[in-house]
Amino acid sequence: MNFVAPDFLPALPELWVLVMACVVLLVDVWLRPDQRQITYRLTQVTLLGAALITLVTFAREPVVTFHGHYLKDPLGDILKLGLTLAAAGGLLYARDYLRDRRDLYRGEYFVLSLFGVLGMLIMVSAYSFLTVYLGLELLSLSLYALVAFNRDSPVSAEAAMKYFVLGALASGLLLYGIAMIYGATGSLHLDAVAAAIAGQEGGSLVLAFGLVFLVVGLAFKLGAVPFHMWVPDVYQGSPAPVTLYLGTAPKLAAFALLLRVLAEGLGDLYSDWQPMLALLAALSLILGNLVAIVQTNLKRMLAYSTIAHVGFILLGVLAATPEGYAAALFYTLTYVLMALAAFGMILVLSRAGFEAEHIDDFRGLNDRSPWLAFLMLLVMMSLAGIPFLVGFYAKLVVLQAIISEGFIGLAILAVVFSVIGAFYYLRVVKCLYFDAPASDQPLTLSRDTQVVLSANGLLLVALGLYPTALLTWCATAF
Repeated sequence: MNFVAPDFLPALPELWVLVMACVVLLVDVWLRPDQRQITYRLTQVTLLGAALITLVTFAREPVVTFHGHYLKDPLGDILKLGLTLAAAGGLLYARDYLRDRRDLYRGEYFVLSLFGVLGMLIMVSAYSFLTVYLGLELLSLSLYALVAFNRDSPVSAEAAMKYFVLGALASGLLLYGIAMIYGATGSLHLDAVAAAIAGQEGGSLVLAFGLVFLVVGLAFKLGAVPFHMWVPDVYQGSPAPVTLYLGTAPKLAAFALLLRVLAEGLGDLYSDWQPMLALLAALSLILGNLVAIVQTNLKRMLAYSTIAHVGFILLGVLAATPEGYAAALFYTLTYVLMALAAFGMILVLSRAGFEAEHIDDFRGLNDRSPWLAFLMLLVMMSLAGIPFLVGFYAKLVVLQAIISEGFIGLAILAVVFSVIGAFYYLRVVKCLYFDAPASDQPLTLSRDTQVVLSANGLLLVALGLYPTALLTWCATAF
């Protein structure tokens, strides 16, 4: 039997990140603690290089390689561009925070971040259940270590243990579902699975059970209710830079996983997974918005906010139309942009010996820094879905997609709980402008952090006023 070498060019971003992660690991071994800036810069070169490679080799049409296990297409390249830039922005925001805490400013943080990005890139281009699981486990193992990165914190250790145990359970359920689908279709390749399902007459009990296990595993990775129990504890217990990393780029990879598996591999089972997604979306919108109201810890509030936003993403996928998928992709990209700015503000306000993770820590921020208070105002208003900001338009296109498919009840539910959820965002705005300052200590930001954070916040306005370009780009993926 002759071995046919695969085409490695479509996987150039993954190969670049893999090689550079090994280089960063080796270089860091020889650096003194006061030279850690070199590790940081190499990591940024890796992420920005991967984004540039993705842009230069942007797919005009789908290309399948590695014997059917890997797919390069416009959807994958858009998501890769988004997650590499999000990871690079998150590292920039985290740099000063880590530098103020010498015990956290270590090469392992950067290496684990790169291997996590590699796992995400593999997930985005996965075209078989084998590569789906490979990418997912590479990302998960990196995240388990990152959550426990602050070894001296019992809260971080507890969060890591919860995440590991529940993550292992979800991975097991996902693997069990994959095994059952393989048994029912005879293939692990998503296109072959789709063809086998289309050729079957009548329902298959094994296939139905496999679908249920798959949806449960995917719902856990997304943090959808009732598989959300890890999200608030892990967000609160992780070091702030890890919470930022966890709450941004992996959402894009999880969205890719959802589309690859359900839309491309199991699209003909729409009538079976549609009720499950509808239930997950409704529960996420209800519980996420209601429980966030009573939170006083900002990281925990943003965790429940994430759960509510996942509900909106699921609504877009639920529509099962090109317009719905494009709306869900647009929502996911813009949510990551908003979350990046929100967690970036937490890192900016934190300092050595102080964690700005409670809502009260933002009291009177307008008196200390009117510009930072304005940026935080934009972030909160966009997350709440206030008009003229990108969060409003993202919700609008998702609602249009599901209304056009007849899901009127779910659309009304989403609108009602979005209005209810606006309360906890407005509470943060009230702290910014109407409460006495929590501290009179001046805020110092490095020039590059200030520029990127400002651009991050202003982009929420620009995309809210002119969303057509990004939405058109998202539509080209489908």
